[in-house]
Amino acid sequence: MANLQVRTIAVDESELDAPVPGAIVGSHIPQESSRGCPVHQLREQLRHAGLRPTRQRISLGWLLFAKGDRHVTAEMLYEEATRARVPVSLATVYNTLHQFTEAGLLRELAVDGSKTYFDTNVSDHHHFFVEGEDDLFDIPNSGLSVEKLPEVPDGMEVARVDVIVRLRRKP
Repeated sequence: MANLQVRTIAVDESELDAPVPGAIVGSHIPQESSRGCPVHQLREQLRHAGLRPTRQRISLGWLLFAKGDRHVTAEMLYEEATRARVPVSLATVYNTLHQFTEAGLLRELAVDGSKTYFDTNVSDHHHFFVEGEDDLFDIPNSGLSVEKLPEVPDGMEVARVDVIVRLRRKP
């Protein structure tokens, strides 16, 4: 029979409300789910957003949200999934990204006519885009203000304002 060892670990009570290291924490997670098993949190997050937590959504969601706020294309996520041996097609990645966007878990950013990024930070913020390097990153909140917007047609309202400042390296 195997020899089992039991270890007792002392826990400081002030640490009980702290997020678990590696847990998926962000503005897209309901506050009551900020502790515990990260996969369980993701399942709850998907259910809360009205999505069934399928194996593929869990796997792709883990790749997306476990690394904090980031900007990815479908192709980038597909490559990550392939390296992680997640059996999904590129079409499934596209479908999942669009489902997550419609559910409010991601923000879609059309940077070029041919390139769309998905942002895990769904708060109101703007972006820098480095041309030729396809690098997209957040503009600090204090760095930009949009003061005057045009009048919107009757029956319409402004959903969001996306500003993308295009950069290039100096020669």
